[in-house]
Amino acid sequence: MSQRVRIGMIGGGQGAFIGGVHRIALRMDDAFELVAGCFGRDPNNTKATGAELGLDPDRCYPTWERMIEAESQLPPEQRIEAVSIVTPNHVHHGPAKAALEAGFHIICDKPLCISQEQADDLAATVEKTGRVFALTHNYCASPMVREARERIARGDLGTIRKVYVEYLQGWLSEKLEDSGQKQADWRTDPARSGPVGALGDIGTHAHQLLEFVSGDRVTSIYAILQTFVEDRALDDDDMILLKMASGATGTLCCSQVCFGKENGLKLRIFGTEGAIEWDQEQPNDLKVIGSDGAATTIRTATGAAGEASTSLTRTPAGHPEGYLEAFANIYIAFARAIRQQEQPLANPFPTVDDGVRGIRFVGAALLSSAENRWVDIPE
Repeated sequence: MSQRVRIGMIGGGQGAFIGGVHRIALRMDDAFELVAGCFGRDPNNTKATGAELGLDPDRCYPTWERMIEAESQLPPEQRIEAVSIVTPNHVHHGPAKAALEAGFHIICDKPLCISQEQADDLAATVEKTGRVFALTHNYCASPMVREARERIARGDLGTIRKVYVEYLQGWLSEKLEDSGQKQADWRTDPARSGPVGALGDIGTHAHQLLEFVSGDRVTSIYAILQTFVEDRALDDDDMILLKMASGATGTLCCSQVCFGKENGLKLRIFGTEGAIEWDQEQPNDLKVIGSDGAATTIRTATGAAGEASTSLTRTPAGHPEGYLEAFANIYIAFARAIRQQEQPLANPFPTVDDGVRGIRFVGAALLSSAENRWVDIPE
């Protein structure tokens, strides 16, 4: 890219997890320059993080409000052009809306926000301002996920009948939040996580991945949201029956109380002519099953992989790519959109509209579980 996009970051200071991931991703293709930030609620943390990153101390701000205000007043050739939001869920809507209205593009960690009202407001703000808005559902940017999507879109599986997506973790099998562990603390706190726990943290990933790969939409659900760990305030295990717009049916299961599971995101889709299976922990493999039952494994960067996957691959066959590269694929597509450059793929990154879909899914699941019935997801 001829000119790096100047970007500021909100959240992601010392002690955070996802901020470091975003910083690696934005640097990977040399498309961004991180020049400013408010890295947390503690100004000392922001100063220390900025010093670690080699930023100008004058552009390490005590609050996100001050960052947006001050950067807006800088000359156009100096100010940030985009903002990366990597805060807990409850601090997505405010900074995103303010930054959009100040003329900045946004890349935001998932979920979009914590309520339908906030989601609709952000969608309207994006429409009004015309700014680019990317949401980092990173798994959909894995090359083999794009391979699966391409094969389904051209009809390799025939008519889709069954869809199964699961996301199993075990790190919250005990009440880790009582130990002061930062990631567990905010994810189990309704004030910061929102009205759901596991469903917002990992269930929205599973929902977006399913809709993205299948090209179909979840239209109706029957949800059981559970909390297995005693005295935990939010759900830690969810089982959801799905009806799709095409007539296919299936399940979405997400849990953070499955001992031994690390990051077990798996997708299986079955049609009249075949099936595909993808496992996030083996991201370079896509299992393709023909109508005769014979299974083939398609590998990243091999001759069997199509254009949709090879366009997102950086290394030769046998050199694994994974989580960080998928994040980077979203960042480079975000940069191209800002610079109005041609994208190698359609639907290069999730947008605010995908975020709105995720929040509607969460709302429908809460209602379904509370009332013990099927609930339609509004378009």
